[in-house]
Amino acid sequence: MSLDVSPELLDSAARGEVTDAAFVDCVRTSLPYAWTVISSTVADLELSDGELADHEVPPPSEAERGQLLRALASDAIRGGLERHFGVTLAFQNCHRVAAFRPEAVDGATYREFTSPRGQLLNQSPELRDC
Repeated sequence: MSLDVSPELLDSAARGEVTDAAFVDCVRTSLPYAWTVISSTVADLELSDGELADHEVPPPSEAERGQLLRALASDAIRGGLERHFGVTLAFQNCHRVAAFRPEAVDGATYREFTSPRGQLLNQSPELRDC
């Protein structure tokens, strides 16, 4: 799953003039499932007093899973989304997305979520091939 880059945005990139807003809009329109998961997780975080909100529902298809992988495996995309939403994103098992408040990063909850232990405890046979 690649980004659907408009000729205008591609021309801007060739000139070196890409704004975060234009890039994030390209991500939003190119990866709609990933955008929905991440934006709804951030909305859940904003409605809570917790350090994180997470989304654990497996994607309905491999295409949607691919969107999440593309969004969260790319440093540029992930960084753009984090700046846009003002959060730090974390990812487990090719579909569990968590949004953390910036002040929670490097706290106990964040360290546990991103630790090898946290990854191992979040495994299950159903997720083996995801």
